[in-house]
Amino acid sequence: MAKTKSTKTKAKSILTDTSLAFLKNYINTPSPVGFESGGQKLWLEYIKPFTDTYFSDPYGTAVAVINPTAPFKVVIEAHADEISWFVNYINEQGLIYLKRNGGVDHQVAPAKRVWIHGSKGPVKAVFGWPAIHTRMSNPEQKEPQPKVDNLCLDCGARTKKEVEALGIHIGSVVTYEEGFDELAYDYYIGRAFDNRVGGFMIAEVARMLKANNKKLPYGLYIVNAVQEEIGLRGAEMIARRIKPDIAIITDVTHDTSTPLISKAIEGDIQCGKGPSLAYAPAIHNKLLKVVQDVAEKNKIPVQLRTLSRSTGTDTDSFAYANDGCPSVLISIPLRYMHTTVEMLHKNDIEETIKLMYHTLLALSPKTNLSYL
Repeated sequence: MAKTKSTKTKAKSILTDTSLAFLKNYINTPSPVGFESGGQKLWLEYIKPFTDTYFSDPYGTAVAVINPTAPFKVVIEAHADEISWFVNYINEQGLIYLKRNGGVDHQVAPAKRVWIHGSKGPVKAVFGWPAIHTRMSNPEQKEPQPKVDNLCLDCGARTKKEVEALGIHIGSVVTYEEGFDELAYDYYIGRAFDNRVGGFMIAEVARMLKANNKKLPYGLYIVNAVQEEIGLRGAEMIARRIKPDIAIITDVTHDTSTPLISKAIEGDIQCGKGPSLAYAPAIHNKLLKVVQDVAEKNKIPVQLRTLSRSTGTDTDSFAYANDGCPSVLISIPLRYMHTTVEMLHKNDIEETIKLMYHTLLALSPKTNLSYL
């Protein structure tokens, strides 16, 4: 029998070249906890053409709004901040010691290149670490492990005065150098996909609503919150200000198919198999059912997991704000969280965007979310 050419074609991407250029630039722009303004300005410039107005709060959470006069309010939210370090001590030899700013992993740090964001602009530096043959030269001594108190930065200065002359000061924030890159089979890597990929996805939802000329029967507040990595603080503040009726939160979750992660504890979630929906006390069951029905109707694959007392995401701040706000969490699977090589799959980005987009079209002020 003669072979016939397959008629199966790859589905057209919903992401545009402009979208992907923004994603790369956004991931590469430092936005450490408490210092998110660089990324926030970039995000606002991208999303402004798709929305009616915007505002920010005193700590820098950015909000773009569609239908700002509508009394019923729906939020889609991500967080903008990335884990980082603070300059905490400079010794007389010009070596710089640090303190965590968010849940940064000290074991990732040795031999990494960084930017120190000082008063005169960014300064290049490295995490110095002794050579392996010096660390193991005495077999009677245990090999030292990286810890916050034995890690230091070397910027080339050899005195404290030379460090300070570069504009580096106590409180300068430090971010890793690594940025956006692509791997085989549609995988992206970079630092700070947790959770600037969320900011990208909610902006893409706004772009699609505009491009498809969709009119919503409520006010849509697209929220890019600050300071999630140190306790959901930005979401806590903005939830009280907006007082939404419904909140859809997006964040990253662990791909549990990698080594050293227990599926019995973290569930079975994999990159490339679609967004993840969670069951948890903060997740509103009826709103979750709406999202599940939307996924089924639009043939969007989803993965399920459970969370305990807390989701550990901005969902908690929105769910329990004001008089209570029905909230749901839509997560995107991510490998190697809180490292410089966070990895996710392009298809998951697109499916998560589509799930939020179609969920917004399914909602209205008349959507019944009452339990009783």
